Amino acid sequence: MTTQADIESHYTDRHDEASRLRSTLKGRLELARVQDLLTRYLPEPPAEVADIGGGPGIHASWLKERGYSVELLDPVQHHVDQATAAGISAVQGDARRLPWDNEYFDAVLLAGPMYHLPEAADRRLALREAIRVIRPGGFVAVIAINRAANLIGSTLANKLLLRRGVVTDILETGFSPDNERMAQTTYHTTTQLRTELTNAGLRAVTLHGLTGPGGWLTVTIDAHFQGEPLPESLREPDPLQTALDCSRIADGFPELVPSSSLLFAVGQRA
Repeated sequence: MTTQADIESHYTDRHDEASRLRSTLKGRLELARVQDLLTRYLPEPPAEVADIGGGPGIHASWLKERGYSVELLDPVQHHVDQATAAGISAVQGDARRLPWDNEYFDAVLLAGPMYHLPEAADRRLALREAIRVIRPGGFVAVIAINRAANLIGSTLANKLLLRRGVVTDILETGFSPDNERMAQTTYHTTTQLRTELTNAGLRAVTLHGLTGPGGWLTVTIDAHFQGEPLPESLREPDPLQTALDCSRIADGFPELVPSSSLLFAVGQRA
């Protein structure tokens, strides 16, 4: 089971979430796609948005720049301090017990809790709390990790033989036995994710491949060059733009959602 100490240790000692979405092609693709999809579903500013599990405030800062009123909640005090320093209204807290009144927000972004809460009952609580604090007709958007991502990623890296046991465990159970690099993570199938949102009471649930099939291009390039400048032959056309275009095209074909390493699901409160 993931504990608060696991989460704190991962994000304070081992992982710099503040740079993740800007330091790699994969991170930059994820950021651009979150902005794409939020733009599609959010009401026009000004509107009240909750960023639950919002980390150091990357998405919240972008929303604030666009004229939204944003409240951020995260379990890691280091993230709350970073978000506060960036001018975001932020509080440390638990997605399962939100500090806000009923029907306080127009929309909710729920990222980390869907993969950092390994118990289905806890994810249900987080979803119900998100629904509680939005007004009727408001959207809840969640981010989850595709259960097939490790199989595809390990194959592309030619490490499937080394990671076969881990990959098989994730496919069979939705959890990884390898927690040394990260607090325990939940991996969703598309059916599982849709069912969790629908059973929580959301309607008109729609799934998108967040990074889409184009995301694997960015993963491959990041793994090969490890932050080094790309050679001229890979700068034109821009691989980030190629991956982004690919993922946008895939949005029109729901059958391609499972090809994405990350999933973005949206549902509406009745």
